[in-house]
Amino acid sequence: MQDIEKVYEEYFKTVYKYLFCLTHNSDLSEELTQETFYRAVQKIGSFKEECKISVWLCQIAKNLWYDEIKKDKKINKANEEELGLITSNENLEETIISNEQKMELYKKMQKLDDLTREVMYLRITGELSFKEIGTILNKTENWARVTFYRGKNKIREVDNNE
Repeated sequence: MQDIEKVYEEYFKTVYKYLFCLTHNSDLSEELTQETFYRAVQKIGSFKEECKISVWLCQIAKNLWYDEIKKDKKINKANEEELGLITSNENLEETIISNEQKMELYKKMQKLDDLTREVMYLRITGELSFKEIGTILNKTENWARVTFYRGKNKIREVDNNE
């Protein structure tokens, strides 16, 4: 097997472009590309050199993308429930339950570090774009997006551990 740094330099663009074709999102493609190489390092022993290394890396990338799609479906459903999206025809009981769900979410957010919590608040309650959040916090749009994504994952971990 080639040195991993050489593999990374040689195949990063290939994997990134492949993922971009699947996701149509540069930030997500970059994140998944990094995760692909991380997984490749972990599973280097399972590479039997029966195919090109680029094919193996793209297979890992594709599986990560499928995992992301499954996770997003769960997140979207959970977000609707946790954030308690209220429709105009809900009754008082449903509104109370919704507010309790919001309180639970905010309690979980208190366990996050200060910057991550601030990004989460600005995004959820302020309904600001990632670009606006980045500007407010003197960071990049990508930083805000990644911080929010990681915050959601940490909240999910808290849910799974409870």
